[in-house]
Amino acid sequence: MMPSNNRIEWRGDSCLNDRGQNGEDLTGGWFDAGDHIKFGLPMAWSTTVLAWGLIQYKEVYSEIGELETMLDCIKWPADYFIKCHTKENEFYYQVGDPHTDHKRWGPPETLDLPRPSFKVDEQTPGSDVVGETAAALAACAIVFQETDDSYSKELLEHSMQLYEFASTFVGKYPSAGYYDVKPNVGNKLAWAAAWLYYATGSKAYLSDAETYYVDYNLKARGYCFGWDNSNPGMQLLMYLLTGEAKYKRDFTKYLDCWLPNNKLPYTPKGLVYRSEWGPLRYAASNSFLAMLAADYGINRDKYIDFAMKQIHYILGDTGRSFVCGFGVNPPQRPHHRASSTYMWADREESRKLFLSPDPNPHILYGAVVGGPDINDYYKDDRQNYVTNEVACDYNAGFQSAVAALKQLQMKQRKRRPCIIL
Repeated sequence: MMPSNNRIEWRGDSCLNDRGQNGEDLTGGWFDAGDHIKFGLPMAWSTTVLAWGLIQYKEVYSEIGELETMLDCIKWPADYFIKCHTKENEFYYQVGDPHTDHKRWGPPETLDLPRPSFKVDEQTPGSDVVGETAAALAACAIVFQETDDSYSKELLEHSMQLYEFASTFVGKYPSAGYYDVKPNVGNKLAWAAAWLYYATGSKAYLSDAETYYVDYNLKARGYCFGWDNSNPGMQLLMYLLTGEAKYKRDFTKYLDCWLPNNKLPYTPKGLVYRSEWGPLRYAASNSFLAMLAADYGINRDKYIDFAMKQIHYILGDTGRSFVCGFGVNPPQRPHHRASSTYMWADREESRKLFLSPDPNPHILYGAVVGGPDINDYYKDDRQNYVTNEVACDYNAGFQSAVAALKQLQMKQRKRRPCIIL
């Protein structure tokens, strides 16, 4: 059910009958992207990254008058994760069938498809999705410590239970081809342990994170910082929590590969290009890490320069914006069902709108699309989900990076000491 402070007039209540296999209430949470599936893994990773940005740049949100909005933003998925944690060792990681959902184009308010739910438990473990959720709830618990201590403690209790579940019954969740974690679950277990150490100060969690770091070879350079690999973020967080040089060394070995004239290609106009599928999300999430590292004196000048150029590319400095509703020539046809249709639209009307060459009838303000090809070419085409879909994880790193750059603009940035507990 939409909250009373909903600011999006073209969105209404939807999926109010989402239930677990025994009738548990699984309403709430976020749809993943332009579809109407609730995928737990990218939702949890996005929540962790948004919460981290809020922890680090809370003064920015306060300064621009959006702190309460941001608290509401991360509380929405956090509340959903609590609902999904139906037993101590049971967690619902998905609602909706992507095979049928992706064939339907229409608003969520008129969604008429079955909404199966999927869970992990002791017999079918899921250390990756459960570990990421434990990390998200621990990060959110830190956020709410000052404003709602009771809620913070509830979040932390669920986080600790989920971590115990993930670390005791170790295994990859049955993703069925959607959001599969590579190469292993170790980075999610270490990520969760590190966040719980941050939230509690318990050396037991630090010891676990250190053990996972060795056992799963987490010093290795990851493919990216994203829903499938939290390792670069974990390396940086471990450095900030311990001050140990090995974590800083491993993190900089990763991030330096993203800088110009290094291992990754760049487009002619300056976008670091990790993949044709959502290249902007990778540039954005690594920009967030770069700004965080710069906060603590790690390669400050070159990391700020990298982040600024990547985020400014997304915002449109090279000729066009990739953020809906912002800047010069922004995307007008994102691959997003709700913004491309009307709440009342049936399947036939929605199909016509999908095929229409006209802009979406609603502006999806702030959403980052997938992005251009390796030559900076981009076509604003609703039907192309590779280049024009939007997603929670596309925006999470972007938003936190923008908050960091806003703080730089506010001239409040000073080198910070490590958090060392």
